[in-house]
Amino acid sequence: MKRQVDNRKGFTLIELLLAMAVFLVICGAMFGLLEVSQQRYSSETQLSGAFQETRLAVDQISRDVNDAGFPSAGMFSKLPDPTLYAFSPVAWVPGYSATSCFIGTGGGGTCTTPGDFDLILETTLQTPTGPVVSWIRYQLQGTTLYRAVAAKTDTDPSGPTTAPGIMVPFLTNVMNNATGQFLQITASYPTMFPTGNPVPIFQFMCDTPTGAVACPLAGTYNSPQNIRDVDITLIVQTQQPDAQTGQLKLIELNGRGHRLNPSN
Repeated sequence: MKRQVDNRKGFTLIELLLAMAVFLVICGAMFGLLEVSQQRYSSETQLSGAFQETRLAVDQISRDVNDAGFPSAGMFSKLPDPTLYAFSPVAWVPGYSATSCFIGTGGGGTCTTPGDFDLILETTLQTPTGPVVSWIRYQLQGTTLYRAVAAKTDTDPSGPTTAPGIMVPFLTNVMNNATGQFLQITASYPTMFPTGNPVPIFQFMCDTPTGAVACPLAGTYNSPQNIRDVDITLIVQTQQPDAQTGQLKLIELNGRGHRLNPSN
């Protein structure tokens, strides 16, 4: 009998080991790319969420400024009850409706509000029972920007706009005045805090006979009643550290509210 020779060939052990090694390298590269992609997606999602919240906040403040001062005293031939018209587009503390105040150090700095981090607007809001002249207050407390809405009364606006339950969180992680974290923040974001000092959320332009100028430079026209524009700057920190760097990130958005009512 003749012995049959098996000519079929297989893989040697070395070939199998080399193939397995190549496969593992490819898998490792794929999983590495997947991890980087997931981290990048997480980072972009966090930034996008913070950006959207901040953009909505700037838009809302701008709309409130645009509508401030309605209806003004100039719209009535005979003034009604003070709660039925806007005495001023921007209310102030202390001494609202009794004496005015000056905005910023250049004008004396006698206002508590309007200030760098505190603003009270006076406007008409639509409610289920009809239009109501109201105060809208924005105030930074720590790193949370609060918003309050209260019907106008014939009193100083400070009390009604800070009553229990009136102020609600409007935007969190606002870092404009996070004084305890400036060293870390300015090291990472020097252009956001160029002088190493707090960045005002609100800056004001006042009407003068020659046009609108920064209120501290407006001389005798430096008054909340003459505010025409409010420049808004919000610096907001992400909720979670960046997945790639492990650091919290900041974003900065700017806007401007332009008071449309010409008669206050």
